[in-house]
Amino acid sequence: MDAITTTDGETVYVSRDEARTGSKDPFFVVYSDESGETRYGYYCEFCERIDNAMDSMGRIECNVCGNIRKPTEWDAAHE
Repeated sequence: MDAITTTDGETVYVSRDEARTGSKDPFFVVYSDESGETRYGYYCEFCERIDNAMDSMGRIECNVCGNIRKPTEWDAAHE
């Protein structure tokens, strides 16, 4: 895993083995510990940031570049 530093000065770890497809580039799972036990969030490969949001249907959107991962759950009731 690759160690990166957040804007708060915290070290987190990007797992390049756990990718989620994005519209521009993949998102990688980020952990707060090097052993990969505590999930922190996602890393956007396109802009190299961890500033993103995930909704209840599994959609991830990068707040910096607009890279988007489509929802993992969807049905007509969500329209």
